[in-house]
Amino acid sequence: MSQLSGRRVLLTGALGTLGMAQASAFAEAGAALVLLDRPEHAERGRQVAAGLKDARYLGLDLNDLPSVETSVRSLAAEHGFDILINNAALIINKPFEEFSISEYEDQIRVNSSAAFVLARAVAPEMKAKGYGKIINFCSITLNGRWDGYVPYVASKGAMLGLTKSLARELGPHGIRVNAVSPGAVVSDAEARVFGDRLQAYNDWVIENQCLKERILPEAVSDLVLFLASPASDMITGQNVGVDGGW
Repeated sequence: MSQLSGRRVLLTGALGTLGMAQASAFAEAGAALVLLDRPEHAERGRQVAAGLKDARYLGLDLNDLPSVETSVRSLAAEHGFDILINNAALIINKPFEEFSISEYEDQIRVNSSAAFVLARAVAPEMKAKGYGKIINFCSITLNGRWDGYVPYVASKGAMLGLTKSLARELGPHGIRVNAVSPGAVVSDAEARVFGDRLQAYNDWVIENQCLKERILPEAVSDLVLFLASPASDMITGQNVGVDGGW
């Protein structure tokens, strides 16, 4: 993966479990990173960036889409991005009747609308170079076997449609667009969502997976790194699962 040396990467949700694994993998591969996460996490974000070879923290709230687009478009025009990874996501687990309209809209906005805005912000410079990679995060929950995630699954369905349509529209400009669908990855978010139900959830995952072991974040970052590298240059418009088999 040494071919990523000098590539500029914008990674959203960079301070979560999956984001941190990707940040480490891309830093080791020689990429220059912009780590995007919420403004209130600025202190930790700067500490994480300082621990990587060539990284900086960017505090933006993905709920504020106009501000995000303006900031990232300006940054892209100044430096250019070769790779955009739309990793950030909100996830809540409860019966769909209990979701408020604002909770539904927040997940749609952060989980999929932000990806559209960010792709629009970085595309002009990618087009000018005739090359780029956009990697969107979808989800195993699209297989329909998960209860309590209606807004989240809806947002990921939108992300899959965005991936397919952007791949078609941007392909003539040398820009590859793919999606990654992780399964049940061991993460801080998992522990937060399930709380005292975590052991029961763990048992359910192992029972349903073909492979009887939990997925670690590095399995996902390895796949993202491949899709960002020249080794995958003839792959676009795809949704690639890393889920242990379901």
